Amino acid sequence: MDQAVSNCNGKIWIFWNNDIDCAILEEDEQQVTCSTRHAEIQEQFIITFVYAKCKEYLRRPLWDRLLHQASGNNKPWCSVGDYNVITCIEEKLGGVPYNMKKSLEFIAVIEACGLIDLGFSGQKFTWTNQRGIQHRIWKRLDRAMANDEWLEKMPRITITHLPCRVDHCPLRWK
Repeated sequence: MDQAVSNCNGKIWIFWNNDIDCAILEEDEQQVTCSTRHAEIQEQFIITFVYAKCKEYLRRPLWDRLLHQASGNNKPWCSVGDYNVITCIEEKLGGVPYNMKKSLEFIAVIEACGLIDLGFSGQKFTWTNQRGIQHRIWKRLDRAMANDEWLEKMPRITITHLPCRVDHCPLRWK
């Protein structure tokens, strides 16, 4: 990798090579939004990299940033990362039953932003609490979502959940 940048608290790192022109549009504790162009494509793409806070009320500034990014944006846009919330009860295994009220704000933001989950191949869950088998919890906290303009330009993009090495599974774009 030829270039790198991190957000203000060092929890999000972005690396890219010289084939990509990347300009940081904004960043804060939970997201970095970049304008990118690949040397071969020349189309401008917007990508938001996310590492959301664990507590619901602390994620609200992130939801506001995503809504702001979506408003008036007609460029291809993708948002990818750890949102620390699930969108349906099937995205959790183990522990106490999930209260879907915890997800309603996130689901509303996804819809208001016009984002579509890109789906995935590989294992179903992207995070585990790593406790013993009797107390283990699995969730799909990591995802990639894109707007219609992104899907028109990159209709064959795929996301693969790679094997977990620590508590989260990396996502591979292709």
